[in-house]
Amino acid sequence: MAPPEKLHPEMRAARFIPRIPITSKFWRVLPQGAPKVGPVPDDLVIDDVEAPGLDGNPPVKLRIYRPKNLKPGSPGMFWMNGGGFVGGTLEQDDRTNREFARQLGITVVAVRYRVAPEHPSPAALDDAYAGLLWMSRSAKERGIDPTRIAIAGASAGGGLAAALVLRAHDLGEVTVAFQLLVYPMLDDRTVIRTDHDTRGARVWQAQDNRYGWTSYLGVEPGSDGVSPYAAPARRENLSGLPPAWIGVGTLDVFHDEDVEYARRLTEAGVSCELVIVPGAFHGFDVLFRKKPVGKAFWHSKVNALRRGLSIPAQ
Repeated sequence: MAPPEKLHPEMRAARFIPRIPITSKFWRVLPQGAPKVGPVPDDLVIDDVEAPGLDGNPPVKLRIYRPKNLKPGSPGMFWMNGGGFVGGTLEQDDRTNREFARQLGITVVAVRYRVAPEHPSPAALDDAYAGLLWMSRSAKERGIDPTRIAIAGASAGGGLAAALVLRAHDLGEVTVAFQLLVYPMLDDRTVIRTDHDTRGARVWQAQDNRYGWTSYLGVEPGSDGVSPYAAPARRENLSGLPPAWIGVGTLDVFHDEDVEYARRLTEAGVSCELVIVPGAFHGFDVLFRKKPVGKAFWHSKVNALRRGLSIPAQ
């Protein structure tokens, strides 16, 4: 077997990242340890609200980031954090959601969704859809153009974003203009691959992937009958979906499934920009955000949203 691909030269320090399984107590306390990002900037307003849950489910908590000088009819973005379907919190993306709102002049709505194994699929997607419905239905009163809403997320949140796009497309209640999928968790069948070389993976590894998918699905990954609303890569027909941006590193466990999803979107006639970062692992842009490679990845996301939501260049 060939040696694993080398880390990107700007990420050599990642060699010392400890191996911490997703089942560790560390992950259970991670929400309480969400990074503090300082006081709210003077040009930004942040509100916490609740949306009605779907079909008798509990209310869904949302956090809204809005520039104070928001122009009526500006675009919006609905965001979902990562956490392997078994953890994570919207607070972990507070810094980036602030920056999306400020740099693009848009309203960002982040959802606090239920997680597995206590709440397996479709709980998380139900919460996300309830939040998206609330955003769409209250868009005009909050200065948002309901025809220019992007759905976005990272990791498991990216998988949820892709699933939410499918559900919104099928139900036809919300207009989705764009989807931003940051190293999304799309395909449970990756777990059962026997040809998958994950020796270079860091942060999220093969064992974590099995635990996350098993907890979320409530059945063994790769089982028959898994819904595309749980694992979007299971969707056979991808035509008619909104334009997409997908970004992933070559050392990411999700690399192959993300590249394949981008290929299938393109073949289905959906405009899809695929950004592949050589030698990058899962979540690299969080740990190395100040490095040129992290900054370039960030700017790619911002520029994709600018184009996808028809935001004039500043």
